[in-house]
Amino acid sequence: MAATEAPALQQRKCIGVDCTNDAGSLQCPTCLKLGKESFFCAQNCFKKSWSEHKALHKPPGNPPRAFLVRVVSDPKPATAHNPFPEFPFTGSLRPAYPLSPLREVPKSISWPDYARSGIPESERVPAKRNKISVLDEREQEAMRKVCRLAREVLDIAAREVKPGVTTDWIDKVVHRACIERDSYPSPLNYYHFPRSVCTSPNEVICHGIPDQRKLVDGDILNIDVTLYHRGFHGDLNETYYVGPKALADPDSVRVVEAARDCLDEAIKIVKPDMLFREPGRVIEKLAKERGCSVIKTYCGHGINQLFHCAPNVPHYAQNKAVGKAKPGVCFTIEPMISLGTYRDKTWPDDWTSVTVDGSRTAQFEHTLLVTEDGVEILTARLEDSPGGKVPMPVVIAEPVQTK
Repeated sequence: MAATEAPALQQRKCIGVDCTNDAGSLQCPTCLKLGKESFFCAQNCFKKSWSEHKALHKPPGNPPRAFLVRVVSDPKPATAHNPFPEFPFTGSLRPAYPLSPLREVPKSISWPDYARSGIPESERVPAKRNKISVLDEREQEAMRKVCRLAREVLDIAAREVKPGVTTDWIDKVVHRACIERDSYPSPLNYYHFPRSVCTSPNEVICHGIPDQRKLVDGDILNIDVTLYHRGFHGDLNETYYVGPKALADPDSVRVVEAARDCLDEAIKIVKPDMLFREPGRVIEKLAKERGCSVIKTYCGHGINQLFHCAPNVPHYAQNKAVGKAKPGVCFTIEPMISLGTYRDKTWPDDWTSVTVDGSRTAQFEHTLLVTEDGVEILTARLEDSPGGKVPMPVVIAEPVQTK
């Protein structure tokens, strides 16, 4: 979440959770619109406090949205409805509720610290969250293991992508595949996210909540899978074409293949001493060459025993990311590329991020391990992985009638 700069005042305290620092000039942009003051000491402090802070944006007396949305045990797509009929949606996509109940994870499986409370307490400790961790051999092998499992689960989910399938079904498939691999689906209850996977169709940039909407021929769909296995997280995502109409649509193919190539080209520069601000330069250059823009709100991140931690890896040029790569560091690169604007807007579910102009977006992500002489793609595609690069469709011009 971005913050807006404002003139600093003397001796103002940061309102971040458990923070005793003096405030700087950063303010919450939503509070500014509401006429409220809310100063923070730094961007990281604002981000870690967001889950609690955003409650201040709701009018007094309104119950949380979770209590306004009906959950049923056996939802049927035929009865699905839009729970936010007054919201000014930016594109044609609409949520299709009710959601299925939270899926259960056996207690025999190792749970992350937020599984019950919804709050990742380990990520709220500055010494852990802001440290770029160098993993030892045992930890590196644990990351290889969880990332292999995550790849297997994503491939299983991708094989379900076809017209007529709901994203709720894909969530069920992902959840079951995680359990079968003795793993916890990392998104589940992370800051109260209600599903086991993120599914983001068409104009949804990221963090789409699986629901009762049926995929249609011509959609594109991003599936973002993360597993927690024996103390470590593995994270990856890909965007898939839904049906032959999507494969035949030049704009859909352009944005999907641009996002795929942006990730591939960025990975090529990863090696020891690479500055974490450098991938953004490579990504934005290629995206612009394809007539696309780069979403700026979200970035790649460190990953290990924590789901999200340092370093931050922005995907746009001239960013101010700090730090450089060292052997043993794990992080993600996950460019989000748009056919139109880079600006985003969030649905009232507080998760689903969409382009403000309704333009389509695509995203690809890998978890990477820096080695002594380069990089290891821990979530690399397998020989039989679904999806993969496709050529631009040939558009045959209509003959011109002459008199």
